[in-house]
Amino acid sequence: MKELSRPAQARRLDDEELILRLVEIYGVGRWTVEMLLIFTLGRLDVLPVDDFGIQSGFRAAYHLRRRPTKTDFQRVTDCWQPFRSVGSWYLWRHADGLKKR
Repeated sequence: MKELSRPAQARRLDDEELILRLVEIYGVGRWTVEMLLIFTLGRLDVLPVDDFGIQSGFRAAYHLRRRPTKTDFQRVTDCWQPFRSVGSWYLWRHADGLKKR
């Protein structure tokens, strides 16, 4: 694994390259790096499709009877680029709103 010794190095990498590097660390998975990309590095085009809240919000928003697949996400959210992180935030909020009913 190539070392990332400074935060500036991480900021220069594109999302997928950073994911590939960091998941090599024991205990760090794709979801963890996606959260880092959104909430620490402020990346605007991340859609964590394996996140339960995202799946719940998407399922409710698009009136699906089943858990959405990666194909479902791709079909609907490709047009959200380059702001899929913003769409993710709305899906999380929608899922949170469902809990309060």
